Amino acid sequence: MTEQYVLDLQDVDGTQVAVVGGKGAHLGGLSRIEGIRVPGGFCVTTDAFRRIIAEAPLIDDRLDRLSRLNPDDREAIRTLSAEIRRTIEEIAIPGDLAAAITRALSLLGDQAAYAVRSSATAEDLPTASFAGQQDTYLNVMGPTEILQHVSRCWASLFTERAVTYRQRNGIDHRTVHMAVVVQRMVFPHASGILFTADPVTGNRKVATVDAGFGLGEALVSGLVNPDVFKVRDGEVVEKAIAAKQRAVHALPAGGTQEVAIESQRQGQPALTDAQAVRLVQLGRRIEAHFGRPQDIEWCLVDDGFQIVQSRPITTLFPIPEADDRENHVYVSVGHGQMMTDPMKPLGFSMWQLTAMVPMQEAGGRLFVDVTRRLASPASRAGLLEAMGKGDPLIRHALETVLDRDGFVPSLPDASPGGRPAGGAPAPIDTDPALVTGLIERSQASVADLERDIRTKTGPELFDFLLEAFEEHKRVLSDPLSIQAIMAGMEATWWLNDKLQEWLGEKNAADTLTLSAPDNITSEMGLALLDVADVIRPQPEVVAFLQGVDGDDFLDELAKLAGGTEARDAIEAYLDRYGMR
Repeated sequence: MTEQYVLDLQDVDGTQVAVVGGKGAHLGGLSRIEGIRVPGGFCVTTDAFRRIIAEAPLIDDRLDRLSRLNPDDREAIRTLSAEIRRTIEEIAIPGDLAAAITRALSLLGDQAAYAVRSSATAEDLPTASFAGQQDTYLNVMGPTEILQHVSRCWASLFTERAVTYRQRNGIDHRTVHMAVVVQRMVFPHASGILFTADPVTGNRKVATVDAGFGLGEALVSGLVNPDVFKVRDGEVVEKAIAAKQRAVHALPAGGTQEVAIESQRQGQPALTDAQAVRLVQLGRRIEAHFGRPQDIEWCLVDDGFQIVQSRPITTLFPIPEADDRENHVYVSVGHGQMMTDPMKPLGFSMWQLTAMVPMQEAGGRLFVDVTRRLASPASRAGLLEAMGKGDPLIRHALETVLDRDGFVPSLPDASPGGRPAGGAPAPIDTDPALVTGLIERSQASVADLERDIRTKTGPELFDFLLEAFEEHKRVLSDPLSIQAIMAGMEATWWLNDKLQEWLGEKNAADTLTLSAPDNITSEMGLALLDVADVIRPQPEVVAFLQGVDGDDFLDELAKLAGGTEARDAIEAYLDRYGMR
């Protein structure tokens, strides 16, 4: 395959991360969006980086040593990464590669000023943030200087910070390559960062603009506090203008310097409200192109905005997809079940197929949309009471959302006929035999399922399971079942309240229900104690299980004293109750 060392930004798109790195791929994508101005430039591809690395035979040995270092051994990482950077910078760029870079420069103007920017293949990705870990050089002038700074960008793949980040995240140093973006320098009146979602609250409808005078390095480095504009629905809804005492400006002969801002200008806004709104409109166009909220670096030049970088905002928790632009309030299913970790796909698929209400997935977790129930005052009260009984903190969170003016619109309680929506609940029969009958019906349904499932294999088994899920929901949605379940929950809540009032004991009814028959959760817990009773007298088994790492530990148990009995007890438990 012919190696390609240079690509014009206009010829790059988002599919070419492996060739031009994350920054280069995003800039190429940006340059294709109608109405978005991106400074012209080109990418020195990862083919060039691999060519340079091949020129240094000692690199392999040093990368091996680097991969074996503890991420906390900062001194060793600092020393070895500095050796690698020095080695890369000292490699002479081969003639044909240097010629390809200088040819691209001559097409743009080889006496102009440029920004020379690192673009690693593991940078600006949706799943990880490598921002600031490699180097960028501004206002670089002349082919010789640009070639030297391209080498420095290659070497910056091995800054101490970048190496440590990869070590901590289990990323093999050899799998990450460095491209370099060379762009025409812009000399802005103001610059800064646009977040198309509020990075503090996560609100996707509020964009935040950070702005300062001069080059953006003053903000990125923390040299000054920015002006902050919050924009929603085409208007500035909040702003704070900072006293900007310093800025970073380009020098005529190359490079940059900090300069003091004259006192009368320090408190002036870097942008007008109209400019902030116009910038956010451009940001929304960029967000739509990439399909997710963006962290965008911008420059204001002669009242026109130029975009010099855009990356995904990786700190936002994902939200369920909705087919409208309305506000939604979601309650986490997993947190209600004390399962805060992400579920595996089979797990949340099972929940979605068997749940009585729609459940939506985001971030490996399931959520129920409670917006409509909160919007109606009648259903709102019931929801808040039920949530508060299960977890007072969730109720408090929902009330906090309701306190936000207009976030959840109110819907009328009454139906067109004046009767409360949904009608009055049907009266419940108080005969306890009804509960016995419901249990017997469920047991018969489970027995039929266990009998019939043994006859199914392959695709037929999946069809059978889908039918079984529908039967499960039909049984549970029987009004009599719901009434019995609610009666039990209401009785527990009433007992908890009264026993605390009478005896001063909290959650006494929850303790009492542990001994009720047919409580599968309690049975599982008691059965697990029986398993523990088998294991506890066997010290070798206890020690082994405390250090288990892997899924084949049951096979290993039989080799230990008392291990066969322990294995049999565990397997019997799993056969009865599954892996929950």
